[in-house]
Amino acid sequence: MSFQNLIAFNLVLWAAILSPGPAFLTAIQTTLTGGRRAGIAIGCGLGLVAAGWTMAALLGLDVVFTAFPWAYSTAKVAGAAYLLYIAYRMWRGARDPIAGSAELRTGHAFIRGLLVNLLNPKSVLFAAAVLIVVFPADMSMAENAVVFANHLAVELVFYTVLAVAMSSRFVGARYLRAKVVLDRAAAVVLGALGLRLFLSR
Repeated sequence: MSFQNLIAFNLVLWAAILSPGPAFLTAIQTTLTGGRRAGIAIGCGLGLVAAGWTMAALLGLDVVFTAFPWAYSTAKVAGAAYLLYIAYRMWRGARDPIAGSAELRTGHAFIRGLLVNLLNPKSVLFAAAVLIVVFPADMSMAENAVVFANHLAVELVFYTVLAVAMSSRFVGARYLRAKVVLDRAAAVVLGALGLRLFLSR
């Protein structure tokens, strides 16, 4: 594995993180409703599992999903159901005031981050496809660990910066004015992503 391999991996990784998927949307909405600590907490959950999927792909978990389609289907249905549940909660709570224990929100945010990425089996297949193209075959465990640590660091930096930016007074004040519209728009997008995951082959 060379430094150029890591650069190529990071370019693809940044493009994937910035795409408007479930992780990105839930991170933004959680930060806006729960504050900076909640935003960082959900980012830690999202990043930990995303890097874990990369490690799983390095270790060949995509082969397991290919050999046992029912395992992939089970994870996919569970993930779609969870995204639809989050969408429902966002829609229903769009008119609710922002209140509650920051500590409780932080704990729930971390768990939500874990579940959003854990219940998305496409992550491991995406990671496997990228890794095959970017890295040489038969890497050592030490090199696998470097890729995992690199992925985790990128995710944590991104979601921390996002949480700090989205929790500013400027952004927060404008979010409160449009909370109903923004929360319900996010709910519609997440619901559509959940249905797409459920119906995809």
